Amino acid sequence: MRVKRGNVSRNRHKKVLKLAKGFRGSRSKLFKVANQAVMKAMRHSYRDRRNKKRDIRRLWIVRINAAARLQGLSYSRFINGLAKSGINVNRKFLADIAVNSPETFVQIADQVKLALASA
Repeated sequence: MRVKRGNVSRNRHKKVLKLAKGFRGSRSKLFKVANQAVMKAMRHSYRDRRNKKRDIRRLWIVRINAAARLQGLSYSRFINGLAKSGINVNRKFLADIAVNSPETFVQIADQVKLALASA
């Protein structure tokens, strides 16, 4: 008795074409082309979920550096001063303070300057 695979391959094709929805031209219509496009898209999405974390941290550092330089400190000296003054604040929180409440950031920078001067 022969094996009939109609449902199996149809279901696989439907799954791939559903993932390719919104792609341009034959990449969303033809199975072979769509399958290649979906596999590549999946590779990129896997890689970029990791790269996103790097990019966001880089943005935080840029924002902290900009705010620190307004206070006469470089980023590295500012972070060093935070450690010496015993202020344990992560970069996400510091960047948020730098953007949304600059007066609080000035107070933190003053504490950092005191710690750097005494050390």
